[in-house]
Amino acid sequence: MSPEFRCDCPFTSALDILGDKWILVIVKQMLFEDKQTFKAFTESEEAIATNILSDRLKFLEEVGIIIKTKRPDNKKTNLYLLTDKGLALTSILVELATWSDRHLRDMHPTIVDGEAIELLRNDKTAFASIIEKKYREKLATTP
Repeated sequence: MSPEFRCDCPFTSALDILGDKWILVIVKQMLFEDKQTFKAFTESEEAIATNILSDRLKFLEEVGIIIKTKRPDNKKTNLYLLTDKGLALTSILVELATWSDRHLRDMHPTIVDGEAIELLRNDKTAFASIIEKKYREKLATTP
């Protein structure tokens, strides 16, 4: 399933890869919620259907945003990990969260609030750096 690009516009081309409603949710779950296995994704509050999840994970692997490997202690379990290309989406997710915090809170007042959101509001760059650093540290300890 190679990606098809509608035109040569860089914005539209990015949306051809990232524009599906589940793609960035999966990347967010990996980056912010430490999801690494199919089972962990299916147990998320977003409730992605298993057939869609399977399709999107394959697509993300195909375009180089994630890699699939086996768990060293259980060769039956696949681990899904972000690549550098996937980690490069951190700033996009941070910007989406910032926009949501500023513009959707009046329509959706139960959006998460707290210390992390306060850091996001005050210093997006530091917030993104912390998230990416934590992910890279976790990745370094994953056998």
